[in-house]
Amino acid sequence: MKGSPKKKKRRDVLLAVMVLAIIGLIFGPQFKILFDMIASQFSKWRRQPSVEDRVRQYSDIVERRLSPHFLKAGVSYPPKSLVFIGLKQERILEVRASSDGNRFQWIRSYPILAASGVLGPKLREGDLQVPEGVYRIQLLNPNSLYHLSLRVNYPNEFDRARAKEDGRLDLGGDIMIHGSSVSVGCLAMGDEASEDLFVLAALTGIRNVKVILSPVDFRVRNLPPNSMLGRPPWVSSLYSAIRSEIGAFADDKSAAPPSKAIRPKLKK
Repeated sequence: MKGSPKKKKRRDVLLAVMVLAIIGLIFGPQFKILFDMIASQFSKWRRQPSVEDRVRQYSDIVERRLSPHFLKAGVSYPPKSLVFIGLKQERILEVRASSDGNRFQWIRSYPILAASGVLGPKLREGDLQVPEGVYRIQLLNPNSLYHLSLRVNYPNEFDRARAKEDGRLDLGGDIMIHGSSVSVGCLAMGDEASEDLFVLAALTGIRNVKVILSPVDFRVRNLPPNSMLGRPPWVSSLYSAIRSEIGAFADDKSAAPPSKAIRPKLKK
C-alpha cells in the first residue's frame, strides 16, 4: 500500500536533505557558498517588493525631483497633508501640499497621459468611466502591472448611496492612479509621475491624502453645454460639492499646465 501524500512529501524532503548533506561533506565550504548564493537568489525571486521596498528604491530620485518644487512653495518635504486634484477635461493632475494640514500650496501639475470615458461620473462596471467625486487613497500597490499604482476608494459612501437610490448594482472598482500611458477607467500618469505620487503618498501617509476628481476645472470654467443631458438628477449636487472642494484651492496656479504636457482628448 502506498503511503499518504503527506508521508511521501516528508520522505522526499528528508531524501533531499540527506543528499545535500552528503554533497556538503564531499565538497566542503565551496558547496556551502554556492548553496547560500542559490538560496539567496531564490528567496529574492520568490519575495515581491513591499511598499517600503519601493519607497527605498525611489525615494532619493523622487526627493531630487520634488524638493525644488516644495522649497519654492515653502512646504516641508514630505508634507503633512496632500491633495490630488484630477481634472478630466484639462487632462491634469494637480498636486497640493501642506506643512500644517491647513494651508495648501500648489506644488506641481502632471499631465494625465490616458483616461478612458467621457465627462460624467462612473455608474457601473464596464462603463469605462473615470469616477468623479471626493475620494481617499485606499492602498498603494508596489507590484502593479503599470509600474506603481495608488488605488482610489471608489465606490465611496456617496457612490454606494446614490447607486442604492437608483437601483444600480455592479458599480465596478479597482480605480487606480498608475504609471504607463494606457488606461481603462483609471488615470495613467507615466512611470516617472507614478513614482513621485507613490512615494509622496507613502511618506505622507495615505490617510492624509485627499483625491478630488472633477469633470472640469470649476475654478476657471463651467461644464460644456448639454453635458448634463441624460445624467441622474443627483449629479448636480455632486458637482456643487466638487466645485466647493476645489474652490478652496483657487489661486494663480489653478489649472497651471504641466511643463511639456501632452493632453490628448478623452477617448470614448
